[in-house]
Amino acid sequence: MRSLSRRALLGGGALGVAAAMTAGCAAEEPEPPAAAPPDPETVLLRGLIEEKERTIALYASAASDKLVPFRRRHEAHLSELRRRLPPEPPASPSASPSAPASPGASPDPEPKVSLRALRDLERKAAALRARQLAETSPALAQLLASIGACEAAHALALSRAL
Repeated sequence: MRSLSRRALLGGGALGVAAAMTAGCAAEEPEPPAAAPPDPETVLLRGLIEEKERTIALYASAASDKLVPFRRRHEAHLSELRRRLPPEPPASPSASPSAPASPGASPDPEPKVSLRALRDLERKAAALRARQLAETSPALAQLLASIGACEAAHALALSRAL
């Protein structure tokens, strides 16, 4: 059996202490909490809000004053969807603020939208609402059904001469 020298024993002990201290330091640092998966209804609401904002913009670009009531109904839908959206969690201090838009840049003018395009948009939206009902709570399902019915009525009204 080979005997350990004093130098080898002290060197090995020092390495062991250093390893224990390093492991102890790493264990003391808390890991950032894992982000909870987003609530499916919140994700759905955000998507619906974006969709309604685009629809309202299309109606706003339409040349006919007869379409104003349609746009206002979509604005009412948007208001109710936003009301049901849970508040945003506070932003972390490490989040970088987005850069402001340059004041000299002007957005491209929106092309005028046709009644046919609006009608097709309303038909697709109404059909989509029916598929979204199964994924939601009863309260949100009721709202989606009402919005879908309104969109279906819009599609019918837009197929008639305004």
